[in-house]
Amino acid sequence: MKLGVLTVLFAGKPFEEALDHIAAAGLDMVELGAAAYAASPHCDPQTLLNDETALRRFREALASRNLGISALSAHGNPLHPNSEIALPHREGLKITIRLAQKLDLDTVNCFSGCPGDSEHAKHPNWVTCPWPPDFLEILDWQWENSVIPYWREAAAYAADHGVRLAFEMHPGFVVYNPETLLKLRAACGDNIGANFDPSHLFWQGIDPIEAIRVLGAAKTIYHVHAKDTQVFDTNVRVNGVLDTKHYKDELNRAWLFRTVGYGHDALFWKDFVSTLRMTGYDGTLSIEHEDSLMSIDEGFRKAVSLLKSVLLIEPTGQMWWA
Repeated sequence: MKLGVLTVLFAGKPFEEALDHIAAAGLDMVELGAAAYAASPHCDPQTLLNDETALRRFREALASRNLGISALSAHGNPLHPNSEIALPHREGLKITIRLAQKLDLDTVNCFSGCPGDSEHAKHPNWVTCPWPPDFLEILDWQWENSVIPYWREAAAYAADHGVRLAFEMHPGFVVYNPETLLKLRAACGDNIGANFDPSHLFWQGIDPIEAIRVLGAAKTIYHVHAKDTQVFDTNVRVNGVLDTKHYKDELNRAWLFRTVGYGHDALFWKDFVSTLRMTGYDGTLSIEHEDSLMSIDEGFRKAVSLLKSVLLIEPTGQMWWA
């Protein structure tokens, strides 16, 4: 198993400076944001597909630092009822798939997206309960008329290019837990799997270890994010976990995204890595940082330190048994 980072974290740095920073930390892999919400100056698919000189320099920048690419990311909402959002996100996914093929990568990370409540909707509508009955009618319409038709076509397009689609199970979108991920896979193709991010599962009350066992048994974990969540029981006992307060309102929120180790201790992360290994995952742990209580560099350094200890990586960057 290798250690990497989603380089959107360092979008404020020039590409090669960001790579130097990542390589100096002893990481092996980078996950590159390419389109939609994950668009990054580090990876412009249009340029890399059409400019061989730019592509050569891109490859050399990575190779000279002994860095590989774990995945490209095109996190967006291709099901958005506003076509001015949906269409660019759809095109962004397609061009990212084509770039992945050109780079000999087999994984593109994405979100499932969320439609509105009908063909006349203006905003996404995420259904979270079955009553009143209107909600289930909305959910049925979404899956049958928007979700399955689009992703069946997109999954086939990805398969034609030798690419797997790894969905981050994210509340607010139609795929937010193992059940909805497996539902989409069953309907749209076996090249659909998970970009497994435990941070979105913790606050829903899902045990990530049990979720790994279910998805790992189905061989559907294609990529993994390393991000933590701290749940504040004092606030949960009063208002529950469905929290729309701004992420900067740390004191009053039910939960916060945290740097690895600040929501769950090293014992959890050891169990997390061990369960991934037991179920057949031997890919990358890609650090993602969204901790509002830490600077980018502080959060990055702390995550690297803890995960290296969990993976038994020596300061040289070598596994102790290598």
